[in-house]
Amino acid sequence: MTENHSNNLLRTPSNQEYPTIQRQSSKYNPLHTFDLAKGDQKHYQQQYGDMYYLRLAQLKPAVEEIAAEAWGDFKIAEENARRVDRVLDVRQGELCWVAGTVYMDMPLKPNILDDISKDHWISAPPPREKYLSPGGQDQIMLEDESGRLRLIGVPLQTSLLVTGCIIAVLGTENANGDFEIVDLKVPDLPRQPQRWERDDSSAALINGSGKSKAEREQKKVTEGKIAIVSGLGISGEEADTLTLDLFMEYLLGEAGNEPMQNDVGKISRLLIVGNSILETTNLVPQDELSDKKTSKKYGYDSSAYNPAPTVHLDTFLASLLPSIPITLIPGETDPANVSIPQQPIHPAMFPHSRSYAALPGSGDTGWFDSVTNPWEGDVDGWRIMATGGQPIDDIFKYVDGDDRLEMMEQLLRWRCGAPTAPDTLWCYPFQEKDQFVVEECPHVYIVGNQPKFETAIIEGPTGQTVRLIAVPKFKETGEVVLLDTDTLEVEITKFNVFDEF
Repeated sequence: MTENHSNNLLRTPSNQEYPTIQRQSSKYNPLHTFDLAKGDQKHYQQQYGDMYYLRLAQLKPAVEEIAAEAWGDFKIAEENARRVDRVLDVRQGELCWVAGTVYMDMPLKPNILDDISKDHWISAPPPREKYLSPGGQDQIMLEDESGRLRLIGVPLQTSLLVTGCIIAVLGTENANGDFEIVDLKVPDLPRQPQRWERDDSSAALINGSGKSKAEREQKKVTEGKIAIVSGLGISGEEADTLTLDLFMEYLLGEAGNEPMQNDVGKISRLLIVGNSILETTNLVPQDELSDKKTSKKYGYDSSAYNPAPTVHLDTFLASLLPSIPITLIPGETDPANVSIPQQPIHPAMFPHSRSYAALPGSGDTGWFDSVTNPWEGDVDGWRIMATGGQPIDDIFKYVDGDDRLEMMEQLLRWRCGAPTAPDTLWCYPFQEKDQFVVEECPHVYIVGNQPKFETAIIEGPTGQTVRLIAVPKFKETGEVVLLDTDTLEVEITKFNVFDEF
């Protein structure tokens, strides 16, 4: 009777040759839309109010063009709707339309006076989940450089609006001085670039029936995928390493059988979308801090600073980088500036991973690319816009409901990546141009650190199509999103660790 040794671990070495699995390559062409000036060139003394006027100046022509097309022949009781240039030019009882910036007057919004007086608090109040007033005290205003007008009307009950978005409204002013609207318009999706437009200028114009270079390149890059993850929440403790190790082994092709490894080989890039490090919650009272004798080592308080999370993150990235390129977007809890646009996490945080990054000032793109939040760029010819989630989380506080996909859709239709900045979302005071204005419509819009995975496709007035992806926190769900760069279809890969057997 012969014994079957096929499943035994201890057996003689085999002479069988196994094929080497090559990882799918991709074309990566990032934009530097949200890069701020360095050093002394970056100032915070400017007035934030200028941003609203810059945003209105950029988006007013677009929304007025849509409004003029929709309301050019609009009549009520034989009265034609008339366009007025400024809010204060509205006349009582006259049917007209005007464009301006929305301002939400909400008593429960954060107040600067509260920030000044919080040093005297015994303990800070918990942050509000919503700014909506239960008694209906909220008011919607439309303002421009001339003044402010209160809006009322049925369309406001079905429209999602927040501070900072640019709209055009049609209606009449009543005896109380309120503008009662019958319709409103938003700028809607901007022009969408063609695939490979930045990589090959011939993508926009195809000569005759021949195929452009961009089309030939598009056929070369097929069946590729982008792995998208957010909310890694690395705390430096041993408890969060097992799931990360499973994820790392999966990306390196060290887990699963040969068909799974072939599928992993199609993943051409890892996109980490914010909150890679877990936020610390150890708060020390102010009186204890003043009485405590701190011991400083290497210039920082070693008793208050924990370097373990960044060390673990650097180790995780350095283990993956020899096999797969990585784009790292900072988030709210990461070691970057709090105000958006957050600048790239400093290379000093990654002593092992930074060797894969491009040299500063070289203009090249390295295997490891630490970028801004928000970020946009071209991957395999598709324009991708990604954010760590702060703008959507702030919009959530303004509205009744929790439809994150609707918020993402409206954000694109407003053409503003962070409409509530600088009112309730900290940001840099731009003076020459509002960088948050979306000038070109992305093909994929990714928002990280959301409550659950959601996806949808929206369409624009001139044929634009955008894939919306809400990425959940990996720390809580163990889910990774895979985006097919050929069809823009998405799928979920979930990693679980069973505590009980």
